[in-house]
Amino acid sequence: MTSIAHNHAEAAYPRTRARLDEILRIPSISTVPSHADDVRRAAAWIVDWMLEMGMTHAQTHESAGRLPLVYGEWLGAGPDAPTVLIYTHYDVQPAEKSDGWATEPFIPTEIDGKLYARGAVDSKCHVVIQLAAVEAMLKAGNPPINIKVLCEGEEESGSEHIYEFVANNADLLKADVCVISDGSLPNEHQPVLDYGLRGIISFEIHVRGPKRDLHSGHYGGSVHNPIQALAEIISQLHAPDGSVSVPGFYEQVEPLSDEERTVLLPMRAPFDEEWRDVTGAPAPWGEADYSLHERIAVRPTLELNGIYGGYAGEGVKTVLPSSAVAKISCRLVPYQTPDHLWACIQSHITAITPPSVLVDVIRVEMGAEAFIIDRESAAMKAVTTAYERGWGVKPLLSREGGSIPVTAEFNKYLNAQMVLMPFGYKNGGAHSINENCDLGMVRKGIDTMLHFYTVLAEQA
Repeated sequence: MTSIAHNHAEAAYPRTRARLDEILRIPSISTVPSHADDVRRAAAWIVDWMLEMGMTHAQTHESAGRLPLVYGEWLGAGPDAPTVLIYTHYDVQPAEKSDGWATEPFIPTEIDGKLYARGAVDSKCHVVIQLAAVEAMLKAGNPPINIKVLCEGEEESGSEHIYEFVANNADLLKADVCVISDGSLPNEHQPVLDYGLRGIISFEIHVRGPKRDLHSGHYGGSVHNPIQALAEIISQLHAPDGSVSVPGFYEQVEPLSDEERTVLLPMRAPFDEEWRDVTGAPAPWGEADYSLHERIAVRPTLELNGIYGGYAGEGVKTVLPSSAVAKISCRLVPYQTPDHLWACIQSHITAITPPSVLVDVIRVEMGAEAFIIDRESAAMKAVTTAYERGWGVKPLLSREGGSIPVTAEFNKYLNAQMVLMPFGYKNGGAHSINENCDLGMVRKGIDTMLHFYTVLAEQA
C-alpha cells in the first residue's frame, strides 16, 4: 500500500496545494461572531472533500449557539483492522493587515517555500495534510486500516461544543488509536515527538475603586488607584526566582525524575537555539534549577496575558481610573487539577487584596489537566518509525509546553492509545503576524501519515 499511496499523494500534490489555498482564503475566525458563517463555509468545504474522496457519514454537527464540528469516516477495512481517529481544527485567530502583516492574511502568498496566511500553521495545514493522506490511501486501494476524522471549529474559542460531543458520541468516535494533529515542530529538519502536554486554566482579576473615573488632581493621594492596587497584587504572584508564590500552587507537582531528565536531555541544545531565534528576548528568565526546555515542558506557570485600565490614548488625560483588569493564565503539569489551582489562586488574591479596593477574581476557562502519553505504547512506536521514514531522521522525545484541552476528553471517553502528530513549524508565527507554513513540511507530513498507517497495520 505504501509505495502506491505515496505515488498517488505525489501525483495529487498540485491539487492538494491548491486546496490549501482554498481553505486559507476562508476567514474561519471562531472568536468573532460576525465570522460564524465563514466558519460554517470552511466546515462545508471539508465535508465536500471528504465525500469526494469516498468517506461516508461526512457531515457537520452543530448544536444551538455553537459552531460546527465536521465528522467523516471510512470503515472499509473491516472490524478486525485497526481504527484510527484523527483530530485537528479548522478555525483560526483574528487577523488584519493593519496588525503588521506584510501580506493580506486571508490571501495566501507563497514566498521562498513558505505559505503566508492566517491559519497556515495553526492549523489548516494539518487539515489538508490529514485529508490528503487519507485520500491517497483510499486511491491506492484496499487500505489496511479504518479511518475516522473529526475537525473542530471552536478550538480557538473555548472548545465547549467538542467536549459535549465527545462525551455523547463515544461509540461513534471509538478507535484503537487517536491522533491529535495540531501544534508544531521546533526545527523543520529534526522531528520532535511530544509525549506530554501541559494543562490550562485562565482567569481575570477585576479591581474596582471609586464609582467613576476621578480628576487625579482633586482626588489623587486620597483614593487607592485601581491600577496601582492591581500592580501591587500581581507583583505578589511570583517570587524573585521566577517561581509562583501562590501558596499551594506546587502542592500537586511531582519532582522531575533523573530518568525523565535523561530522556529530555537531547532537547536541551535545540530548544536553547529555538528559544534565542523565536523569542528575541535579551536574556532568559525563570527557575534556575531547570533548563529552559524543562521550564517549558515540566514546570507549571502563571502568566500575565494582558492588563488594562485608565487612559491609554495619545497625549495626557489626568484621570484616576475607577477600575483595572488583568488577564492571567496558568499552565498545569501532571497531577495538578484546575479546581485545586483555582481555589489556591482565589484564596491568595483575597488575602493580599488591600482593603481600599474591591476585587473580583473571575474564572474564564474551566481548564484542562495536563496529559502524558505512554512512551512505550505500540502507537508511539509506530509514530517514531513513521517520522523517521518521513523525515529521514529519528525524532527526539519531548514534552510540549502548550495545551490541547480536548486530549483529556478523548482519553477519558475513548480508551484509545493517544499520539501527537504535528507538522507545523514553531517559527511559523501561530497567533501572530505573518503566520506561515513550510510547504516542504506539508509534503513530509503527508508521507509520514502514510508511513504511520502502514506500520500500524503491520503491528496488528
